[in-house]
Amino acid sequence: MDRFDLSFLHLRFLDIIDIILVAFIIYYIYNLIRGTIAVNIVLGLIIIYLVYLITEQLHMRLLSNILGGFVSVGFLALIIVFQQEIRRFLLLIGKNAALHRNKLWKTILSGKKELEKEATVTSVKPIIDACKSMQNSRTGALIVFAKYFDDQYYQNTGEPIDAFISKRLIETIFKKNSPLHDGAVVISEGKIKAASCILPVSDNIKLPPQFGLRHRAGIGITEMSDAVAVIVSEETGQIAYAKQGRVRMDVSYRDLEKLLTRDI
Repeated sequence: MDRFDLSFLHLRFLDIIDIILVAFIIYYIYNLIRGTIAVNIVLGLIIIYLVYLITEQLHMRLLSNILGGFVSVGFLALIIVFQQEIRRFLLLIGKNAALHRNKLWKTILSGKKELEKEATVTSVKPIIDACKSMQNSRTGALIVFAKYFDDQYYQNTGEPIDAFISKRLIETIFKKNSPLHDGAVVISEGKIKAASCILPVSDNIKLPPQFGLRHRAGIGITEMSDAVAVIVSEETGQIAYAKQGRVRMDVSYRDLEKLLTRDI
């Protein structure tokens, strides 16, 4: 009895690395488009390609030629249709790489990693107190905690502050008559770095319809970076916590303190 020829299954070490990298990229892209309208577009393109293969096998020339013309420009069509997702994907990779590099150099040169962590933990209390006050007064707020502060990204869309965290300062920024209230406050390295920042809005189609721009912006920035966001609803006074594109609603003060201590 002849043995099966399994020589094609021979894998080199680099082949294994190649497979792992491709799987990682696919998973990364899936997380990027999960819950967005892009998923439906991908499914539509897959269906069109499968129909094209079937019509080719059945020799349905007219339909296969029409679909073949579409498939032949498929790569260009993907770039056009998914230009927003591709731009977000490249921006996420480049921005996070640059931010991590800058943070590493700062840590090596200054040796202040432990001090920064201690300052971050200390700064949680005035944030909690400010959220309590704004919840009681039904003042809408969006506070973003960025582990790696990108000066150009945030300051180009808001006003630089670079002030120590205090309850009264946060409340003052988000007062309705304040010129800085319409936007996000960005906190990093134990300081309020910028206010009135305009953030990218999430296009996740699974978000509840009652979510306004404040909630969608808070979720959107966590989709594009490793930042976390605290949102105080102006309508209900509820506190929400967003991380990695997911949001936790009606967060208690105790849970909020635990989440911020853990994540920032």
